[in-house]
Amino acid sequence: MKAEVITVGTELLLGQIIDTNSVYLSRKLAEIGIDLFFKTTVGDNIERLKKAMEIAESRADIIILTGGLGPTVDDITRQAVSEFTGKKLIFNNDILLRINEFFKNRNIEMPECNKIQAFLPDSALIIENKVGTAPGFILEHNSKIIIVMPGVPAEMHPMMENVVIPFLLKKEGYLKNVIKYKILKVTGLPESEVNDRIKDIFENSNNPSIGVLAHQTEIDIRITAKAEDEKKADEMIEKMKKEIYNRLGENIFAEDDEILEGKVAELLLKNNLKISVAESCTAGLLSFRLTNIPGSSRYFMGGVNVYSNYAKTEILGVNKDTLERYGAVSEQCAKELAINCRKKFKADIGVSITGIAGPEGGTKEKPVGLVFSCIDFKENIYSFKYNFSGNREVIRARAVQMALFNLYKLLKGSN
Repeated sequence: MKAEVITVGTELLLGQIIDTNSVYLSRKLAEIGIDLFFKTTVGDNIERLKKAMEIAESRADIIILTGGLGPTVDDITRQAVSEFTGKKLIFNNDILLRINEFFKNRNIEMPECNKIQAFLPDSALIIENKVGTAPGFILEHNSKIIIVMPGVPAEMHPMMENVVIPFLLKKEGYLKNVIKYKILKVTGLPESEVNDRIKDIFENSNNPSIGVLAHQTEIDIRITAKAEDEKKADEMIEKMKKEIYNRLGENIFAEDDEILEGKVAELLLKNNLKISVAESCTAGLLSFRLTNIPGSSRYFMGGVNVYSNYAKTEILGVNKDTLERYGAVSEQCAKELAINCRKKFKADIGVSITGIAGPEGGTKEKPVGLVFSCIDFKENIYSFKYNFSGNREVIRARAVQMALFNLYKLLKGSN
């Protein structure tokens, strides 16, 4: 069976809100073996939405719409579906009572405009909204299924999981296949090199299929398998995963929803290690990621933003002669920052980053993007030098990513 998702809202087209709904729906449909070939975004215009539904109906068995179910004049999905299907909007007093109770529980009088949310197309299967005011609904039209849900993710997700998926699973023929996927996260390699290492797998694989998606600091390799049951799909994915690990293993740091700072935290806690950091060009971004994990106080002792030379010397005791001879952006300075921050916080590990993030400040000898990072770990100093490309934001993000990745590899290798 084939599905199409239509997200509704001019704010999506203007880029004021990021569309996370279609990403979520893609994943949920794949989990139950329903193919999603098209996604469409339409502004708050009834005629254009009806046209999008007409196109979707011509190429999909299931049409899922999110958004446009609010009580204001620009919430047009309810009316558009009514006109498209020829189903008259019928007032539902039970829904109105639920909406009124929603406001009553918050000690607010229900606005008059919310009454419109109690009108739904005739014969629609109502999907109760237990979080907000707009109910969803399901209609069958011309042998196709039209599913309509609110655009607010916190309202849409429980509707999808508790009502829509069970509804679809009961439909004959909807579970002929299961689609499963696995994401391998890669860092420390450019996209071109990742491509070269797995190009033959990518070109010769149909099921499982391989997809590569580059982000600012990492690359996702997605393995997707379609099979008659979950066990078979898992076996297909596992076989492909082993082959990719053979090609990229040392640069694969996580899978699926795992994050690099989470993997670092696991190893720090496992080995009962404390860490402190000294940052110059990244100004706290490394500290932020290390403390982005619940329970980070068990391993993170503290961090210092030593942006100026004064801070480097007066707070962390970097030798003035080091700064005069080699400069703040140097391996020598990075080493002293790492050693001294570890000692200052009585930690087991000290990590430092210093560099030129730009857009100004670069020279021929020390261009924008030059970054030095050091790790003081178990009485050993590990130094790393990079020449990153990109704007200020990208350079800083990549500097932090590589500092974390180098730390991860050291911690993993010490076990």
